[in-house]
Amino acid sequence: MITNTIYVIIGFYLLIKGADFFVDAVSSTAINLKVPKIIISLSIVAFGTSAPELFISFQGLINGNDDVVLANVIGSTVVNTMLVIGIASIIKPIHIKSETIKKQLPLHLLIILIFSIVLLDNTFNKTINTISRSDAILLFLIFISFIHYIYTYCKKSIHFKETSSAPPRWNLSKSIIIAILSLIAISIGSDFAVNNCVQIARYLNISEKLITMVIIVIGTSTPELVMAITSAKKEEFDIIIGNIIGTNIFNIGFVLCLPIIIFGSISTISFNIIDMSVILISALSLYLFSKDDKKLTKKEGLIMLSIFIIYYTYLFLN
Repeated sequence: MITNTIYVIIGFYLLIKGADFFVDAVSSTAINLKVPKIIISLSIVAFGTSAPELFISFQGLINGNDDVVLANVIGSTVVNTMLVIGIASIIKPIHIKSETIKKQLPLHLLIILIFSIVLLDNTFNKTINTISRSDAILLFLIFISFIHYIYTYCKKSIHFKETSSAPPRWNLSKSIIIAILSLIAISIGSDFAVNNCVQIARYLNISEKLITMVIIVIGTSTPELVMAITSAKKEEFDIIIGNIIGTNIFNIGFVLCLPIIIFGSISTISFNIIDMSVILISALSLYLFSKDDKKLTKKEGLIMLSIFIIYYTYLFLN
């Protein structure tokens, strides 16, 4: 157990230091490429930090554990939106650009709305308790449209220059190398922290439910959380929002759907209207709070964090 504790400390150190360098490297890369930082965050950053969730989904379906697959995606979506953004906006109000409100947040809301409707099958029809291959293909197509949007936005943004941006900290090649090395450190740190926390929890006879919902789900979202806190302190708001929007869309459209398309439908019987409602509320509150005054205030962050706490309290009691 002492060894596990040491590994947890090492894991969180790698996470924090890796996130610190990664945020700077992403910002520097975007400035060097003359593209908006949010483009890098929506794509490379988001997909990179979703690697743990992708691994868990494939392992869950291979082992026939549908609940792990869905809990992984549902939990990550709620944690990313309500906990990560909630804490980041409490640290420093997050300013959001018009393009994000007009294009990116509505697409984020759309895929979560459709995902929520799919999860309602067992509420309205007790004989249908699955996310089918056709459901997964529909969500996957929305994910593809998201990739197309990023590509189109990137083409339009060639020679883009943010007037408020400071000069890049490093040149392009050094920025990319540091970003890659930082992402590796984040991945290793996350793996160390999560796996050893699970070992400690089992040693202390903590239930598998608590291990899954708290340690694994929140643990695999630790990279997003640490990066959001780091980005908030550095006022890199595009990196925060881009990472969360991209991660959520990637988790639903790719992490969940690709395994289903390959292996076939999964059961949703363990999830109910409460789970669906919280996912939808998370996306809707992010959109409405952002649209209201183009920023997420500390008060709104506290509301989001409170909803997260209420939902997790409900999970523990049921």
